[in-house]
Amino acid sequence: MKPSALRRKIPLESEIQSAICDYLALRKHFFYRQNNTPIFDTNRKVLRGMPKHTPKGISDIFVLYGARPYFLEVKRPGSYQTPEQQEFQRRTEFVGACYAVVRSIEDVQCLGL
Repeated sequence: MKPSALRRKIPLESEIQSAICDYLALRKHFFYRQNNTPIFDTNRKVLRGMPKHTPKGISDIFVLYGARPYFLEVKRPGSYQTPEQQEFQRRTEFVGACYAVVRSIEDVQCLGL
């Protein structure tokens, strides 16, 4: 393990996301991690735009469980949603989907997943 990783007490968001995905895979849930970051174009040295119709603020993980969609936004302790993520939450809840900000596997378990 890197010395900087030993000093760091709060896990990175990517580490939390990876652990949650591993947990969902072990439980054999139907889910996928949504690519919500533009890809860097090395030829033009810019970030490519997201695909057409990809909403801003889209959640990190989508889970379909018991015919109910769950949108999981992964955050580190002490970090919060952007206004775009709050709008995405409002839109998903308006149509009856479950949206949750999760910071650990335990948060996912509390959803019944």
